[in-house]
Amino acid sequence: MSYSRQVEIGIQIEPQFGFGYEEIRDLGKLAEEVGFNSLWCSDHLFLDANSEDKNCLDPWTVLTGLAVETTTLRLGTLVTCVSFRAPQMLARIAAAVDSMSGGRVDFGIGAGWKQLEYDAYGIPFPSARERVDRFEEALEIITRMWTEARPNYQGTHYQIDNAFMSPKPVQNPHPPIWVGGAKPRVLGLASRFAQGLNVSGFPPIERYTEVLDNLRIACQKTGRDYDTINKSHFTGVAIASDQAGVDALANDIARERGVSFDELRSNYRGVIGTPDQVTEYLRPYVGLGVEQFMLVFPYQREVESVQLVAEKVLPGLRG
Repeated sequence: MSYSRQVEIGIQIEPQFGFGYEEIRDLGKLAEEVGFNSLWCSDHLFLDANSEDKNCLDPWTVLTGLAVETTTLRLGTLVTCVSFRAPQMLARIAAAVDSMSGGRVDFGIGAGWKQLEYDAYGIPFPSARERVDRFEEALEIITRMWTEARPNYQGTHYQIDNAFMSPKPVQNPHPPIWVGGAKPRVLGLASRFAQGLNVSGFPPIERYTEVLDNLRIACQKTGRDYDTINKSHFTGVAIASDQAGVDALANDIARERGVSFDELRSNYRGVIGTPDQVTEYLRPYVGLGVEQFMLVFPYQREVESVQLVAEKVLPGLRG
């Protein structure tokens, strides 16, 4: 598999914020038009305990629609939760979307973490150790189903027996797998199975550096070439064209969240700033080898944010 080494920017959509499909579709078309390379969807069942009237669309359903309504945009999950679907069925879903899109799926997958959702839907929430055990078995099954004619696997938690699957994915040998996480065992799985790593938790540059150091160690243990794993960074970006606009935007967001301006500034998971400030925030990650950014913007401010980033930030990261 070959990978681009040019810095790319994608938009991250959190369906749990309340998006309708038409909003996501229009943002995808805009992102494609202005030069973003990808759109990514998180995989959640609802936002919080008071979300009974808030939309939360299934990510694979959304990406299926976008597969036929976009032409060049890569379509990813960041990340799909291994607990929500049997891995053999998830392999089929992703392969179908890859086929429908002409080979544009990026398969982000993680072990799961949001217990509130598990409890509400009656999904068992095992220990972190078991969730990673299941994650490992799922990766084995999914890659085998994508690449083998008669895939078999007998694990502790999942089994398949001649699980025929057609069509196979369009991408050869399969869609890029992006493992989401930061713990040493998950990094070990990334070194074995993944073409890309997404470091979870909106890490500041110091933490991101530490995780990449641990990834190098994991790659040494498994004999993987560290440089063949694409690195990505998922972060919040609240952007306005000038400082007055930034201050107004920050005040609006603080008011919506019920916090003070200073609290928002100190706790924001990402960067609040002008295009130059956003560029300066992201540039050190490029220096660490990050090639893919997934940016999540303040809800219902995505259109102007996408346009500003495409016009004023992306050129600076590539220059």
